[in-house]
Amino acid sequence: MLIALTLLILCVALVLGMPVPFAFGLTMIYIAFATGIDVTTLLPSGHWRMNALVLLAIPLFIMAGGLMERGKIAAPLVDLAEIFVGRIRGGLSAAAVVASAIFGSISGSASATLTCIGSIMLPRLAAAKYPRGISSALIANAAPLGLLIPPSAIQIIYAWVTRQSVLKCFLATIVPGLILVALLIIVNFFLLRKHKQIDVLPPSQNLPREVAKTTWHAFPALLMPIIILGGIYGGIMTPTEAAGIAVVYAIPVGFFIYKGLNTRNFVPAIVNTATTTGVVMVMFFMVMIVSRLLVFEDIPGIAQDLIFSLSENPIVILIMVNIVMVIIGMLMDDVSGVLLSAPLLFPIVTQLGVDPIQFAAIIGVNLGMGNITPPTAPLLYLGARVGNTPINEMMGPTFMMICFAWIPTLIITTYIPEVSLWLPNALLGR
Repeated sequence: MLIALTLLILCVALVLGMPVPFAFGLTMIYIAFATGIDVTTLLPSGHWRMNALVLLAIPLFIMAGGLMERGKIAAPLVDLAEIFVGRIRGGLSAAAVVASAIFGSISGSASATLTCIGSIMLPRLAAAKYPRGISSALIANAAPLGLLIPPSAIQIIYAWVTRQSVLKCFLATIVPGLILVALLIIVNFFLLRKHKQIDVLPPSQNLPREVAKTTWHAFPALLMPIIILGGIYGGIMTPTEAAGIAVVYAIPVGFFIYKGLNTRNFVPAIVNTATTTGVVMVMFFMVMIVSRLLVFEDIPGIAQDLIFSLSENPIVILIMVNIVMVIIGMLMDDVSGVLLSAPLLFPIVTQLGVDPIQFAAIIGVNLGMGNITPPTAPLLYLGARVGNTPINEMMGPTFMMICFAWIPTLIITTYIPEVSLWLPNALLGR
């Protein structure tokens, strides 16, 4: 009864538009009142759990994403992708998917990816006569690639909550992310097959020279993910240090090479990072206390017993776990979603024999799909706002992408462990 009322209060608060930290605070007050636990005795535990160096990576990656957006560092990446695929119908929108994956590998944020790539690509797609609803839906669906292509903020949080290797969690999501990229591009070409009005780039008079020129212009932007990912996987930098390097690198590149940063927009980028970080950290603190209260009342154990009482078939149980995570992703942002679902569902999947590193990939795909699944779909509504597109025009293409890109990726990631475990085991050992 307690778990049902707790989740009901949280869902109602979120649906009514209450800020996520306050919604978790309300849940904390209810649990404390219902159980008679003095919340003040749990405040030190919340502070202690947040005293982790790895969490510094999150505000630093947020700052790096903001500086990239304002510094126009992502635009050359789009130009480079457009050179290779812009001469076929649907190629420009396919380039948007690839650009989202590259930008997501730096920012680690779905919303930052959507805002940045959407603001660059949607005007280009509109000028090339791409259908507005399909374009906005595709970029909204590609934005959660920032949750899968490492480094990802939610994988850092998942590793912190479940005490797993951050690097292994990063590696676990690479193959599912690439599968999703390929499937989104295929669905994109299928949706656009009948739209003959789409403009394509004219044939190049000197393609090698054009590629060389565009690559040279994009080289500083391409160097950023190479430095970050190479430093992390090469053992030279921790994720936190890599996030700091990303910020330090983005500032001169944005100011002096691409000249998108200036004295007017640099300070707002820093202020926005500070505001977002404050919200995230307050939310962390609230969730840590709620998590502690749930452990005291053995809520994860109760949820585990409830699910296993309904079925002992691993396939059925994983379906139920996936549905729960998609619903969580529909109701809240990615950071809140992983903070709630990881401690609640981790004991259940490990009881089934699911590898904790595989679950990192499963949770990333689930929360990403939840963020674009109606009726709530926070990223879908953000995409409609960025693209100035009526939401009803985006619904049909979005359902096609969910059915033929997201769900197949989720099924593969959930039921074929090697997809997410092969790379971590090959590079880091079991």
